[in-house]
Amino acid sequence: MKIAIAQLNPTIGDLSGNARQILEAAQQAASQGVSLLLTPELSLCGYPPRDLLLQPAFVRSMADTLNQLAKDLPPQIAVLVGTVVPNDRAVQTGGKPLFNSIALLQDGDVQQYFHKRLLPTYDVFDEDRYFEPGQASMAFAIDSLKIGVTICEDLWNDEEFWGKRSYEASPIEDLVAQQVNLIVNLSASPFHMGKQRIRQAMLHHAAIRYQTPIIYANQVGGNDDLIFDGNSSGFDRRGEMTCRANAFEPDLVLVEYDHTQQDLCLNPNQIAPQPENDDAEMWSALVLGLRDYVRKCGFSKVVLGLSGGIDSSLVAAVAMMAIGAENVLGVLMPSPYSSKHSITDAVQLAQNLAIKTEILPIGDLMQSYDRTLAELFADTEFGLAEENLQSRIRGNLLMALSNKFGHLLLSTGNKSEMAVGYCTLYGDMNGGLAVIADVPKTKVYSICQWLNSTGQKLIPAHVIVKPPSAELKPGQVDQDSLPPYDILDDILHQFIHDNRSPDEIVASGHDAATVERVIKLVIRAEFKRKQAPPGLKVTDRAFGTGWRMPIANRWLPAAAHPATITIKP
Repeated sequence: MKIAIAQLNPTIGDLSGNARQILEAAQQAASQGVSLLLTPELSLCGYPPRDLLLQPAFVRSMADTLNQLAKDLPPQIAVLVGTVVPNDRAVQTGGKPLFNSIALLQDGDVQQYFHKRLLPTYDVFDEDRYFEPGQASMAFAIDSLKIGVTICEDLWNDEEFWGKRSYEASPIEDLVAQQVNLIVNLSASPFHMGKQRIRQAMLHHAAIRYQTPIIYANQVGGNDDLIFDGNSSGFDRRGEMTCRANAFEPDLVLVEYDHTQQDLCLNPNQIAPQPENDDAEMWSALVLGLRDYVRKCGFSKVVLGLSGGIDSSLVAAVAMMAIGAENVLGVLMPSPYSSKHSITDAVQLAQNLAIKTEILPIGDLMQSYDRTLAELFADTEFGLAEENLQSRIRGNLLMALSNKFGHLLLSTGNKSEMAVGYCTLYGDMNGGLAVIADVPKTKVYSICQWLNSTGQKLIPAHVIVKPPSAELKPGQVDQDSLPPYDILDDILHQFIHDNRSPDEIVASGHDAATVERVIKLVIRAEFKRKQAPPGLKVTDRAFGTGWRMPIANRWLPAAAHPATITIKP
């Protein structure tokens, strides 16, 4: 029996458009003799729909669209579609009003529903805000094949693999006890670096442990800050991969179930290659995330400031690859403190990328601000306020261009800067999307070096080798204010990703005073991060949907004292 995985890129809330994608995939699959088509979790509305689920009209419209889709499908194919189903007993039982469900569409109608049992509430997930957990794992039969249906998290509770069980129920065990021939898992599993390796190992382990083939169908595409990498796949009873869809792009993958062998058949031609390394993988994620954010939010062009530095260079390269050079505008805004190479490097970058540029010198605007503030700033020393005025002038100019021409403004700050607040509110933080806000500075360098190694040589060599600088005063470099980035990024990773204490970080080899200073900077910058544009999530701990730290916070790690934590914009 032929089964197909439709790795789809839905737009949240576009019910008719998403249904059209499912229908087109079903038509293509049916023409190739496929009996069953799998689509991702919540494929009809897109994942995550968040508070759209609180609107009854949205839920009703989804049901109407689902019923119409069932009628429109080719008669010879069955399709599993991700949707939501009202919990009719919620009023009596006090449960949540909806189920996160899969609908089996066949013969022009909805034949059966399957409800998600394990609802994640960690990181970016808050599914128990909307959904009631299903109480039983269920299966259906097609062509004498008994197929157990699970949804995303239902598969992520194997105590042998994880070393612990996170939920009492085990949907996979329950289906195996029902003697299913095949388990399908329909997912919307967001990307972060390293996650595909974990998924693949988990699926391999589960197939071997339960001696049951597994097909995994994942969403692809960017939705707000989340990126979905696809990588849908199949594993036979021995844990061997039988198929894998392309990463970071829609795909339709066919896999065959052999009734005699009671297993999936290997199809080497259906195993797509993976990105060559972590830098290539993160690059692909950023390109997809930016492309879909622009497209799904209704923009066609972007604008960004070009400083001649490595951060804006990477963002410009991502934008060029995502939406085309003709749709990218780079703006140079030199000040009296700008070095000659900052201009020449930015111009060279623009030429390499074939993007349009404009030059808007800000010296006269700086003098206007100085004259306006002269009386109030009299008898004070030049400091952060004056430095940040330059960034805010640039931010105002970029926002003016965005407003005037309808371009999406891209913020170019990296994760290291966002972590310690080395950024200016209403200045370089302006924008509708922070493309590399989850990319540490050392990773920015690594991606640019990899990009140039591919033969394209897009990033000027001098951009990579020169010391990074905000150029807000004469002779300034980042290391005047921050530790070297290799040290800073390691401290940040241990504190933010690993939740290590200052003592543990010091024990790993870092200077105690530096660790204390960095942690203080992270804590006091929380108010800035709350006002930042959404940033594309590419690590397992991003300053976005899953980061829920308070701004008014009097608890501090050991050796950091409340009196020393001050807020500076």
